[in-house]
Amino acid sequence: MKVLIDSSGWIEFFTDGPLADRYAVYLTPRYEIVTPTIVLYEVYKIIKRERGEETALLHTARLNGTHVIPLTSSIAYLAADLSLHHGLAMADAIVYATGKDQEAEVVTGDADLKGLPGVVYVR
Repeated sequence: MKVLIDSSGWIEFFTDGPLADRYAVYLTPRYEIVTPTIVLYEVYKIIKRERGEETALLHTARLNGTHVIPLTSSIAYLAADLSLHHGLAMADAIVYATGKDQEAEVVTGDADLKGLPGVVYVR
């Protein structure tokens, strides 16, 4: 089964937040994890700001071990359409569009994606 763990999930997991165990369930061989490049950006930026560059590089190396999906023109167009339809911010739309493109469930704690088809909301 394919899953896309959103930035909020990776950050929660890497910082051992209160919901880390709920995301850890998806980090098993049972799941094929896809990661949009924008998630690499967000996770690196936030972890670097809060914990330093070395920690950020260590954590994003784990993301690079997943199936990293670049932002293609078809995903960009789909993201724009989904943004208009659902009122999503750019990063959320790109994450959601990547999940749709890859036929992966989006696993997130981001309330902006809550209730959308193909989204598992973790709380």
